[in-house]
Amino acid sequence: MDDYFRRFEDRTPPPPLPYSPWRESLWQFLATLTVLVGGWYLWWRWTHSLNPDAMWFAVPMVLAETLAFVGLLLFIYNLWQDQPVRIPDPPATVGETAGQGAVIEDPGRPIAVDLFFATYNEDPELVRLGILDAKAIRYPHPIDIRIHVCDDGRRPAMREVCAQEGVNYLTRPTNEGFKAGNLRHAMEQTSGDFLVILDADTRPFPTILEHTLGHFRDPRMAWVQTPQWFYDLPEGERLQDRLGRRLGRFGQRLGRGFERLVGEIRLGQDPFVNDPQMFYDLILRRRNRANAAFCCGAASIHRREAVMEAALRSFGDSVERRVIAAEERITLTTRERQVDPDLMSAIRTEAVVQEVLTPYRFHVSEDIYTSIVLHSDRERGWKSVLHPTIESRMLSPQDLLSWTIQRFKYAGGSLDILFNDNPLFRRGLTLPQRLMYGATFWSYLAPLWNVIFLSAPIVYLATGIAPVSAYTLPFFAHSIPFLILLELAMMVGTWGIPGYAGKTNYLAFFPVGLRALATVLRGRKISFPVTPKNRQAGRHLRLVLPQIAVVVLTGGAALWALAALGLGGTGHTLPGVITNALWGLNNCLAMAGMIGAALWQPQDNLDEGASTA
Repeated sequence: MDDYFRRFEDRTPPPPLPYSPWRESLWQFLATLTVLVGGWYLWWRWTHSLNPDAMWFAVPMVLAETLAFVGLLLFIYNLWQDQPVRIPDPPATVGETAGQGAVIEDPGRPIAVDLFFATYNEDPELVRLGILDAKAIRYPHPIDIRIHVCDDGRRPAMREVCAQEGVNYLTRPTNEGFKAGNLRHAMEQTSGDFLVILDADTRPFPTILEHTLGHFRDPRMAWVQTPQWFYDLPEGERLQDRLGRRLGRFGQRLGRGFERLVGEIRLGQDPFVNDPQMFYDLILRRRNRANAAFCCGAASIHRREAVMEAALRSFGDSVERRVIAAEERITLTTRERQVDPDLMSAIRTEAVVQEVLTPYRFHVSEDIYTSIVLHSDRERGWKSVLHPTIESRMLSPQDLLSWTIQRFKYAGGSLDILFNDNPLFRRGLTLPQRLMYGATFWSYLAPLWNVIFLSAPIVYLATGIAPVSAYTLPFFAHSIPFLILLELAMMVGTWGIPGYAGKTNYLAFFPVGLRALATVLRGRKISFPVTPKNRQAGRHLRLVLPQIAVVVLTGGAALWALAALGLGGTGHTLPGVITNALWGLNNCLAMAGMIGAALWQPQDNLDEGASTA
């Protein structure tokens, strides 16, 4: 394991994207034009372009476009406005984080911080690395830092590591509630003013408290999320180097010449599109203006008071729902208008006993759920912020199986909240917060219309049946300006972060998203698997059979359409074939990224294969 980490130790995280008011103004201008032209295009699609002879195809297609446009509106609202990068001064005492009027026994005492490493079956030596980094945390004022390893695996080896490093070892007899239950148990055993949530593979930087605790000078600040950074992402291999290995000096020259024409090309760079910079530096950071940056778990800092108040409020609401439901059942059964007060008292007592008080709800997406609970507390007005600078490092999924487990958990957990406890109708949330949370949940519904976008060119190329009345000048006059403006707006809005890989990954995600959606709609619980921290050996082509099917069907349909054009007598037209062939090519390139991820092998494996050949 030491050999694995040693090769990445010299890597440093990227700085946060700088704020530019000029670029933001240009983005807002282009985004506004995109919305106007996109609305004009959709109006024309609904009113003038549907193929009357194939409404079974035309209506789902334009409906998919409309739903995708709704997602675009939410995304534009999310990215609309940024804020300058700011790191507040760290407070010296706990009194500086409490606000005026707060009752504190000793406001001049140092701040107490509990660091929780939540672990289950990960290698104890991996956790040791995080412990060592946590022990190196610095702060410009006296501070009481307490490091706790919360081991749900009850492992003697993990206990021994804690004893060797002089940190607290916490465990419990059961795994009730999984990570959320683990954190609840840890909170019951500790008393720090603030909590830092760390996964088993999280390695905090020395500045994590110095840079983040200043946000808590605002007494309503409930938690601070810091960006997650995967420091072991594959950097890939230059095209010229790969060709040089395979073809010698000629291949190296060929690759170098090609790169001079189109720019640097790296093969195998972040094959699973794990780099979260787009999410943290753009999406979550720009939610600060709406007080809607939600917690993502690892590398987040929480005010204990806020977490416990939210737990009590949620507990009270759950008890009240149980009581009301019981009262309704009794009145329906007995046909009495009012239930006996003594019986109601007994029902309330039983509800209190049955309901679980937990700071983090026992849910696969406990982080975002707890965020919704806190944000909806109008009485206290709790706030959150996405801190701009990276303050820790962690491991990325290194194979498609691990990636799929992680993404299925994210999608299923979010969809479960959407369908069973929809935040859009939760009392207490502001309209901007509802829209921001809505953008997150809407994105997990996208596989429903992405399937149509993937199927549409196949249907046309195979049958000659189009979802539009004709691929003529009016169609291109309405669609091309919208597509060009959309690309320009997104390029400016996400300036500084490559976006193509993320867009293709979003499209190729459809099988995982559909499976998560089907699981939730069938009422099945999303499981709590721990994302593997070690690479799962082998190739994982079985996981990408749907993507392979898209490529094969698109390629076969394109060949058939070309043959049909040559033979004549079909519904195909040259503009229609060219348009759908290019569309299908874009779809295939998106699928190719995911298929390549299933086949990807670490460079070490490739080198070993070459040396033994």
